[in-house]
Amino acid sequence: MWSLDDIRKLQQKKYRSLHGHFIAEGEHLVQELARAARDNPALRESRLFVTPSFENFVAGFEQRVLSEAQMSRISDTKTPQGVLAVVPMAALLERSAQLPTDHACYFHEIQDPGNLGSILRTLAWFGGARCLLGPNSVDPFNPKVVRASMGAILHVPLETELPLESLPQRFARIACLDMSGAPLTDKQFARQDVYVFGNEARGVPRDMLQALGAQRFSIAGSGAIESLNLASTVSICAYERQRGQG
Repeated sequence: MWSLDDIRKLQQKKYRSLHGHFIAEGEHLVQELARAARDNPALRESRLFVTPSFENFVAGFEQRVLSEAQMSRISDTKTPQGVLAVVPMAALLERSAQLPTDHACYFHEIQDPGNLGSILRTLAWFGGARCLLGPNSVDPFNPKVVRASMGAILHVPLETELPLESLPQRFARIACLDMSGAPLTDKQFARQDVYVFGNEARGVPRDMLQALGAQRFSIAGSGAIESLNLASTVSICAYERQRGQG
């Protein structure tokens, strides 16, 4: 039985780790959760909390009705939507290990929750990718990441705390972005096994990339600005990979 205090604490990473659950808030997210639970039975253990206006909301989970004031206590948003689910993390992480993928995207110390949420949406849209997060990256179960992903976190295979130096043990062909690399239109770009993306501000240390033996590719631009937003970069790469597979 979840107390309101326990649910509210799930906004913090240490309590998500302690209890093994995260929050999915909002009607769209809960609908995505119900859809994902059709293929992932472990997600059916999620618990739903609703205000009276959503009392007849059908999602297939054990449900408890809260007052508006109670919902405000556990919500992470300024204006609670009236629908909130508590979701077991293991249901996603264990499932991730079983799902086949044809390539992976690795993120080195990514920090922005909105960026990661948008990236997950891109990976879910194009499909076939595994999302790998290095140590010191933002927690993918952070409520802001979950909301920004619009439910994509429920569909993209995910691994966390994966050291960058471990990639050569799993992947034969490693790619990264570099201003002096080959163009994304190069036929080799779509043939890579894992694509490495760096921290929003610092990228990936050059010596670490050299140790990986990563093949370098570049996104052509006008040169008017120094760099692209990380989420935009991933979107361009995902599109080019799919196009190159055609």
